[in-house]
Order: sequence, then C-alpha cells, then structure tokens
Amino acid sequence: MSDIIAYTLVVAMGLGAVAGVVFALSGVDDLIIDVCYLGRALYRSLFILRRYPPLREQDLLERAEQPIAVMIPAWDESAVIRRMLQNTLASIDYSNYVLFVGTYPNDEPTQREVDLVKDGGGKVVRITLPHPGPTNKADCLNWLLTGIRKYEARQQIQFQAFVMQDCEDVIHPLCYRLFNLLIPRKDMVQLPVLSLPRPWHEFTGCHYLDEFSQLHYKDLVVRELLDRSLPAAGVGVAFSRRALTAVARENHNEVFSTGSLTEDYDLGYRLKRLGMRQVFVKFQVERLRSIRNPGPGGPGTRRVRELVGVREYFPSTFRAAVRQKSRWVMGIALQGWAHIGWTRGFCANYMLYRDRKALVTNLATLLGYLVVLVVVGVWTVQWLQPESYHFPPLVVRGSPLWYLLIVNFVLLSLRVMQRAYCVGRLYGPLQALLSLPRMVWANAINFAATVRAIRIYCRYLRTGKAIAWDKTSHQYPSFDELPAPRLVREGID
Repeated sequence: MSDIIAYTLVVAMGLGAVAGVVFALSGVDDLIIDVCYLGRALYRSLFILRRYPPLREQDLLERAEQPIAVMIPAWDESAVIRRMLQNTLASIDYSNYVLFVGTYPNDEPTQREVDLVKDGGGKVVRITLPHPGPTNKADCLNWLLTGIRKYEARQQIQFQAFVMQDCEDVIHPLCYRLFNLLIPRKDMVQLPVLSLPRPWHEFTGCHYLDEFSQLHYKDLVVRELLDRSLPAAGVGVAFSRRALTAVARENHNEVFSTGSLTEDYDLGYRLKRLGMRQVFVKFQVERLRSIRNPGPGGPGTRRVRELVGVREYFPSTFRAAVRQKSRWVMGIALQGWAHIGWTRGFCANYMLYRDRKALVTNLATLLGYLVVLVVVGVWTVQWLQPESYHFPPLVVRGSPLWYLLIVNFVLLSLRVMQRAYCVGRLYGPLQALLSLPRMVWANAINFAATVRAIRIYCRYLRTGKAIAWDKTSHQYPSFDELPAPRLVREGID
C-alpha cells in the first residue's frame, strides 16, 4: 500500500508541475488583458470623456433609417421561432427592416411556425433552402443571402446593413438604431451578447452568465484595442453591404465559410484581412421600468441602466452545454487554426493564441483537480491511520514548485475578482458571489467539451466526412420573463 501511495505522489508531483506551468502562463496572459482594460479605462476618463461628449440616445433617434436585412437561420426551431419573431416585431424601436428566416424543406414544423406570424407589413419573409437539412449554419446563411438578393431585385431596394440573429435572441429595442447610426461608417458592428438572468441554483445555465459577462464586458474591449479587429459573435452583429460584397468577391461568392462550425468567427478575420473597419460597442441607456409585482404599495417603477445588446437563454443541462461548447472549441481552436493559421502581426497572433490556448488549459484543469484529490486522499489515509508511514510533503517549502503555486494563487485570486466584478456590474452582488464556486463547474464543462471536440475533429480528419450542424435545443422566455415595457426614454451622460 505504501509503495502505491509513494508512486502516486511522484506522479502527482509531476502532474502538478505541468499544470502549474500551464496555469501560470495562462494567468499572466489574463493579467495582461486586465492591465490593458484598466489602462484604457483610465485613459478614457482622463483624456477622452472630458473632450468628447458621450453618445446619446437622441443621436440614434435623429439618424434617418436605412433598410436593414436580418438573417435568422432556422433548423428544427419550431419550439421558439414564432415567439422570437413576435417579440422582435413588438419590441424593436425601428421600422425599416425585414426579418428573413432560412428554413429547410424537410422541416415543416418550423416553416409552419414562421408562416403563423402575422406582421401585417411584410416584415417577416421565409426563405426555403433548395435542399434538405441540416447542413450547417454557414450554408443556411449563404442561401439566405441569395434569397435576400432576389428580394431586393423584386422590391427594388438595397439593404445597407445585414444583421445576424438566432432563433433564441431577445433583442434590445435600440439595437438596430445603433447599427443604423454606425453603418456604413463601420463595416462590422458587434454588440454585447449576454445570458438572460437565471435562478442562482442553475449552475450550468449561470456559468454562461459568468463567462459572457467577462468576455463582453471587458475582454472584447481589449481585443478591439490591441488588434483593431473582432471575431463576430454570430448574433447581435451587423455588416455593411460593402463588407459582404468584398468577402463574396474574394471567396467565389461564398460569404460564410461552410468548412467551419463557427462561420462568424471566421468572417471576422476575413474582414480584417480586407481592411474593413470593425467596432465593439457598449452603449447604455437609462430607463424607468415598471415593476410587475411591486408589493402592497401598488404599481411602481424603478430606474435601471440597460446595456444595448442581445440576451438569450443558454443551455441549462450539462450534456447540452458540452455539445454547444464543443462546437465552439472545434470551430474556433481547431478549424480556426487549420483555416486561419497564424499571421505576421504580433497582436493578431496573440489574440489567436488566446483563442487556442483553451485546448491546453481546459485539459490541464483536470490535472490540477487530480493532484488536489491525491493530496486530500493521502491526508485522509494518514488521519484515519495515524500509525501509518507519513510521506514527505508533495511540495517542499522554498522549492520552485512552492513559489509557482504562490504565483498561481495570486493570479487565480485576481481572476476570480475580475470575473466577480464583471458579473456584479451586470447581474448584481449575489450572482457575483456565486460566480466563484461556479468556476469549478465551468471547468468540468469546458474539459468535457474540449475532449468531445478533439474526438470529433480527429474522426473528421480520419474520414473526411463533413461535420453536420450539431445545434443545441433552444429556449425562449415566456411573456412574464420578457423585460417589462420601457416607460421613459432618456440618454445618459
């Protein structure tokens, strides 16, 4: 028994050293992003905001409306598509737009739900692909663009902005006005994408809340600062007509790459190569919101600050989350590496490295957990059997591994505080506090997703068979869960 424990401790020490190095490199990388974000915020407060007035809601309202085409690919979305379209039509503070929904001929339930939407103004147009599905999202989007071109020819209209949305999106009323203001001055405009609020005990659904809060409140801001480019998020993103025309001309009239599961990510990099102007926009408005259950005092209101963007429910079960995130890992880290490779620019390569390091860090996390389990197991044996042999400590005080663990502890503490800060800004102190234990659960999901992505990609390399649309079942809020109507429109300084 003692020999087994001794060998186990030796292996654990080696694994701990490997995991410690990986965590230290990743932690320093994340620290660089934090420092850049804080530096940018300080510079803006000292030099920018004092010289230039902030964007106001009135600026959005005064801009003449351009025609906007909204692309919504739909495969097996009969459970949510009608409610999504109805809510969008009822809530969007914009009039000159058309919702184009791409469906497949062998998906009659989704077609039927789209056809049941009565908008009265021709704002919902269903486009049926010429072949059965599912293919993949990029293929559906390409056929949507073909249908939009035919629609333009029939209606004698030219859309100036093309927006990507999904069937589960809850879109802020001002999103399209923000697109309208910035396009065509910008060729790609990405708005924040966030999770709808979840009950505190739904750890799987809430871990998306944590990750997207950090990514879309802080990380993308730094990415735009350093690299002057953005990977499109696939929803809440708009492209100028010039941008899509240039991409189509370069790629044999195929705008969205059918060889990638993350065609939005791929498109963002292609736009950068073409010199297109990209921007990530965090714009807040202040509202008086009605309170549905105000208590004994009767109906009431409260003042809230709203971030203009897209919100949705992400998967709430472990299996569904693993399926979705494995698609992201495969498309961004594996297919992105194969299709995009590396560039000559340092900042661009740095961002590509950040996208691909998940292949290592998500797996190294398990090594760290295994080491912890081994140490706890040895302590438990020695506690239960005090007379047994006492093994030397796994980490000797003053050794290189000892100092490496101290560095990792400091970096992890900073990471936890940064995530809690971002979550707290968007969802309040309770969710910020719960983001700490949810990191462990998120690591388990990310590990399983990475393993699944590598397995599927290796099978693709072996067989050459295209990877089909491995979509996630979507959920759309009920009427009671949707935001209450806005009562007062005010810009904020």
